[in-house]
Amino acid sequence: MSFLPTTKKEMEQAGIKQLDFIYVTGDAYVDHSSFGTAIISRVLEANGYHVGIIAQPNWKNDKSITILGEPQLGFLVSSGNMDSMVNHYTVSRKHRSHDAYSPGGVMGLRPDRAVTVYSNLIRKTYKHTPIILGGIEASLRRLAHYDYWSDSLKRSVLLDSGADLISYGMGEHSIVEIADALASGISVKDLSFIRGTVFKTSRIDYLQDPILLPDYGLLQADKRNYADSFRVQHQNTDAHISKILVESYGSQGYIVQNPPAYPLTTQEMDDIYDLPYMRTWHPKYDAAGGIPALAEIKFSLTSNRGCFGGCSFCALNFHQGRAVQTRSHDSLIREATLMTKDPDFKGYIHDVGGPTANFRTPSCQKQKNRGVCPDRQCLFPRPCKNLQVDHTDYVKLLRELRSIPKVKKVFIRSGIRFDYVMADSSDDFMNELLNYHVSGQLRVAPEHIAAPVLKLMGKPDHKVYESFTKKFDVLNQKTGKKQYVLPYFMSSHPGCNLREAVELAEYIRDMGFNPEQAQDFYPTPSTLSTCMYYTGLNPLTMREVYVPIHPHEKAMQRALIQYKNPKNYELVKEALIRTGREDLIGFDSKCLIRPRDIHAHSNKIGKRHERTHSKKRRSKTTI
Repeated sequence: MSFLPTTKKEMEQAGIKQLDFIYVTGDAYVDHSSFGTAIISRVLEANGYHVGIIAQPNWKNDKSITILGEPQLGFLVSSGNMDSMVNHYTVSRKHRSHDAYSPGGVMGLRPDRAVTVYSNLIRKTYKHTPIILGGIEASLRRLAHYDYWSDSLKRSVLLDSGADLISYGMGEHSIVEIADALASGISVKDLSFIRGTVFKTSRIDYLQDPILLPDYGLLQADKRNYADSFRVQHQNTDAHISKILVESYGSQGYIVQNPPAYPLTTQEMDDIYDLPYMRTWHPKYDAAGGIPALAEIKFSLTSNRGCFGGCSFCALNFHQGRAVQTRSHDSLIREATLMTKDPDFKGYIHDVGGPTANFRTPSCQKQKNRGVCPDRQCLFPRPCKNLQVDHTDYVKLLRELRSIPKVKKVFIRSGIRFDYVMADSSDDFMNELLNYHVSGQLRVAPEHIAAPVLKLMGKPDHKVYESFTKKFDVLNQKTGKKQYVLPYFMSSHPGCNLREAVELAEYIRDMGFNPEQAQDFYPTPSTLSTCMYYTGLNPLTMREVYVPIHPHEKAMQRALIQYKNPKNYELVKEALIRTGREDLIGFDSKCLIRPRDIHAHSNKIGKRHERTHSKKRRSKTTI
């Protein structure tokens, strides 16, 4: 086994005169199955194609894109495992100081809007070589989308990048079809028939039964049009039921989205994860201390893809889809056994999961052949009557992994869906979880406690979370271990006003501890919540939604989650005054903060008492 070539010298050592594809990525080159660059490149290699990697090219230097020569079939372009804008900026649009996907964590080695910049850079030198975009950044920008960082509606990234094609979602199927078509001599301009792709065209009369979305001009003119368009897109993300979507750009032609690629079978997933990954970063990064992102995932196992959880703020519906796809036990055990042979392995498997760790089966039998329902969710607002709730396979898998020699502990860190757990009539999974797979704290994401907010988030009623924590405590007592549920909460989600933020703060007070982290809602492309944020409408109902947009209100909502932090005092105080909740400022155990001007507060209390006694005296006189 060896790394894929990153230099001409490495090409020569591999006996390659010309590469078929060159993969340009915003991440450093890590040859591990948790990195999209490695998966797509190894899949192509397994299908007989020579692939080279240009990782983090200097976008200010035209020659940086020529170091491997011109590929015979095309360039593949991705921002990396993360959207470049999310990688660079916090939700308050401040620059981050650390990039876990770069050597030594150094920031600034990729540009903003990386796929657009890289694609334009390639096109300057290679005028006619096919360029195919992929990965999370391109996938979620495949049609017109709201861009939080510029606060504007942007066109499909295909137009701004000058690329020929987008392979969206998890691209193993589509990238092989693209490669085979190009290798057979078909022009990239004629690749209009591949599932999981988006292309440009000047005419659409040949398309079969397409759905015409509002054109870009209408989207710009009225946000209601964008909400309408997004609803249609949201209903067309399943491979079994989706239709072709068309978005017009007037004189610039059309952007056409083909239906998604079909989900991977278990055998296909096994084949992909059994490919000969080096399982580490390229040696050229050793001097910089390696790639920080590898630390957490090096000894983790991806057991599934897809999620039918349906959280409004999550982009999984548009990227991996709602159909759950799983690897076999044999495949996972092979990878785990391989881990134990790594000299750095200390006996701990850090995670066994995916988007949702405890999803190992389709949501229902219908989903296998007819797809997921376009107009309803599997778990929200309550579990569907057809939902299959079964942890048996996952429990069996965890037991098998624990029994592997040299494995001391198997953790579950990718998160579990607690409402799915509560829908299970058996406690087997919870008992297994608490006895063997929690490292002191179990992370779950109720996100909020106010019913109107939870409804817009696509999360279950708060009573479900409370039932879960009660069951956790009862079953955990039997283990004799000190283990706790660590909830994640989100501030400033569409639909959440200051009063509901105060309600959440009161709940946190009653929990008895203050969260170390608070997540402010981040409007990333292609989520229901982002559509609400931009339009002020719920695209599924077209009803108006309150949206906390002003930075100061967002700061107050975030501060309320961590009201004990002295730095947040003034923001918390202002929020309480604005909502008429001065009763939460004081010395009572139910108060969130104490008054800082104690003398003034005492005078205020004294005057209040004086008014009360005065009223009592007048009352007695009247009697």
